[in-house]
Formats: sequence, C-alpha cells, structure tokens
Amino acid sequence: MRGAAALAGAMALLAGCGGGSSREVTPGVVKEALEARLVGRNLSFEWVYCLPTKRSFEGRPIVRCNVNFGEPHIVIYCAVLEDGTLITNREQPAIRCGRNARS
Repeated sequence: MRGAAALAGAMALLAGCGGGSSREVTPGVVKEALEARLVGRNLSFEWVYCLPTKRSFEGRPIVRCNVNFGEPHIVIYCAVLEDGTLITNREQPAIRCGRNARS
C-alpha cells in the first residue's frame, strides 16, 4: 500500500539517525512529511510536488508543495520543518511562499 510506505518512510526520515535536526531540509524531505500527514488524516490525493522558494520563516527555508486532490483540485501548501516537525501555512498562516515558487 503506497500510503503505508509513505508514512513509514517519512517517519524514518523525521526520526533521523540520532542526530536531531541536522538533516538538510529539501523539497523531498518536506514532500515525504506532507504525504505522511495526508495519509495519516485519511485524505485521498493523486500526487504531491514540492519545490524550494527563496523565502524563509523564522530562519527556516519555506518549501512550496502542490497537492492534487483530484482534477481540478490542486491545493498549495507552504511548509517548513521545525525540529523535524512539519508546519504548514494551514497551522501557521504567517508561512507564505509568495506568488510563485521562486519568489
């Protein structure tokens, strides 16, 4: 089951290998964490695509993710990782990724 594999993979990524939050924040890491959250909330989605932005929130890089919940319903999430915990603009509206991914 794809959802279970994504959840297990994201949990392993977020747990790290004993080094705390030293893992580099990349779009791939944020994507796996967001997929795990969506699966954990029993949300059905087609795909998640994440890319970096030039913005930051409280010193952490913001990653923009587009989530396809089925045509034509694509939702944009702006996200950061804080000590391995995913925080999106849904929980913290001050996290903004700008008009496009590179701004």
